[in-house]
Amino acid sequence: MAKKIKTVVKLQLPAGQATPAPPVGTALGPHGVNIMEFCKSYNEATRGKEGTIFPAVITIYEDRSFTYKIKTPPASDLLKKAANLAKGSGTAGKEVVGSVTRDQVAEIARIKMIDLNADKLEAAVKIIEGTARSMGLEVK
Repeated sequence: MAKKIKTVVKLQLPAGQATPAPPVGTALGPHGVNIMEFCKSYNEATRGKEGTIFPAVITIYEDRSFTYKIKTPPASDLLKKAANLAKGSGTAGKEVVGSVTRDQVAEIARIKMIDLNADKLEAAVKIIEGTARSMGLEVK
């Protein structure tokens, strides 16, 4: 028989740097999950990719056990790295803070393809271009 799901928690954590301190402790603690077990497992799974943020979707069951899935890094994080920026524009549409090439956008779309709601690469590229524009990046 399948385990009964208690809740699903989504966190965005730096690779290899999950600690029991907030946000992990405050998100998982109230559900009675072994926080250290999650931290060790997450850090092991993301070892070697330090400096990148990876979202984790944690499914917590009634018996306090859990499973989790690590997703691809956020498109905004990948775009900031491609454009060598610390952050996007505060006034997107009015202020351009950097630029990315179509090739960089296509590469990011290939990475994100499994998490995007798109069947074809061209559709995924359009989604990533929209994210770039909303961050104040110009696509050349």
